[in-house]
Amino acid sequence: MKKSSIRKVLVANRGEIAVRIMRACRELGIAVVAVYSDVDRTALHVQLADEAYPLGGVKASESYLNQDKILEIAGTSAVDAIHPGYGFLSENPGFAEKVERAGLSFIGPPSSAIRLLGDKTAARTLARKLGVPTVAGTTDAIQSDAAAIQIAEELGYPVLLKAAAGGGGKGMRVVWSREEFASSLRAARSEAKGAFGDDRVYLEKYVQQPRHVEIQIIGDQSGTVVYLGERDCSVQRRHQKVIEESPSPIMTPELRAQMGESAVRLASSAGYWNAGTVEFLVDPDRNFFFLEVNTRLQVEHPVTEATTGIDLVKEQIRVASGQPLSFSQSQVQPDGHAIECRIYAEDPENNFLPSTGRIVHYAPPEGPCVRVDNGVRRGDTVQVYYDPMLAKVIAWSQSRSDAIQTMLRALQEFRVVGIKTTIPFCTFVLKNAQFQSGNYDTHFVQTQFSPESLTSGPADEEEAAAIVAALLRGSGTLGDQLAATAKRPGSDSQWKQERLRTYRAS
Repeated sequence: MKKSSIRKVLVANRGEIAVRIMRACRELGIAVVAVYSDVDRTALHVQLADEAYPLGGVKASESYLNQDKILEIAGTSAVDAIHPGYGFLSENPGFAEKVERAGLSFIGPPSSAIRLLGDKTAARTLARKLGVPTVAGTTDAIQSDAAAIQIAEELGYPVLLKAAAGGGGKGMRVVWSREEFASSLRAARSEAKGAFGDDRVYLEKYVQQPRHVEIQIIGDQSGTVVYLGERDCSVQRRHQKVIEESPSPIMTPELRAQMGESAVRLASSAGYWNAGTVEFLVDPDRNFFFLEVNTRLQVEHPVTEATTGIDLVKEQIRVASGQPLSFSQSQVQPDGHAIECRIYAEDPENNFLPSTGRIVHYAPPEGPCVRVDNGVRRGDTVQVYYDPMLAKVIAWSQSRSDAIQTMLRALQEFRVVGIKTTIPFCTFVLKNAQFQSGNYDTHFVQTQFSPESLTSGPADEEEAAAIVAALLRGSGTLGDQLAATAKRPGSDSQWKQERLRTYRAS
């Protein structure tokens, strides 16, 4: 077992997850080092760090994926460990191995486990060997278009193309017919290459009307692995999660134990330690099928923290330093219900396209049983180069219905002006009768949501009032603020424009 004293951590990430990790480090008395691209020079995670170093560039490939530069900064700043967060280099076994060779602690699983389980095709092969149910499909990456088409036709359409080297919906395409297979394969490979630096994709049968349920695991270096219950992540758009909850409305104690034990068996066989997530599909008959392992901290980890009382980031750091888990499987007793809403800078009325620009006004919710993992502030500019997540809102209560109401209250309080966000969409979901019943699946957005479902009448008045208030507080020049809002789609309310003209005249 590798034991080391971690006194200083480099966070190789940005946004809300970098802030989340830094806060955990601070509470453990650990110094933090930030890295940043040219456009992130004034970002919140940079401001919160003890030290910050430029990576240069603006694109991810030029900055947060620049392994050599990050390792150079790690050496210059004399850190003991690197935390990769999620996305970027978090599931890159080559980077983890370089960190290990540099004599630093990688706050994540060992490179050998990432290589085995982080590779989706290798993980599927291992799952089948261990008797864990899997979706029908290939165990190796697609070698040729012709072979892939043949396999697709043997499986029967629809089929699913998935990136072998990463998750989060990147490099994923549903293919409904042979005619669209070639173009979908090119698109999946291109997206996988851009997101993970690896264009390999594999093929599996597309399961219709499934629930997406995942098991949180964590293990220490002595070989102990436990599971911390499940999260239901079935509300998705473009195969990316938007709302998650724990426990899953469809879960039974027996099914939880079966899935949890399967997840632990899979992780243990790979020599896994630190945090990770084993993802499954569950069909309407409660049959479950292994999907993949995310060998990193998940975006939705706060709902598990809310129901278990376990700080996963702190536990990650302790495990990386060689300490045993601070709890046993029998001590994991989830309590209550938690829901997380991801707040993206996206326009739900326009196919969830990214919404860029300056944040004129920003006021996250507060109050009992509400947590906000935040990555931006008023005055920040949302760029086109990175994932458009602004924050995550987590609500907890003893019952699912009460957690829904707490979240609705929080979303009502959340104010963002200058860009479009997914707040109205999240509100729509939580008020939807099918969601409230717990009877929904991964097709919820396609079957239940339409842009016309959202209303934007009174919001124009609130937005204009907030803009004027922000201007009066001196958050920027009038010209800058007017340009940032008036040019945005949906900002042409007559009332709002009149209010701005009145302010300009004064």
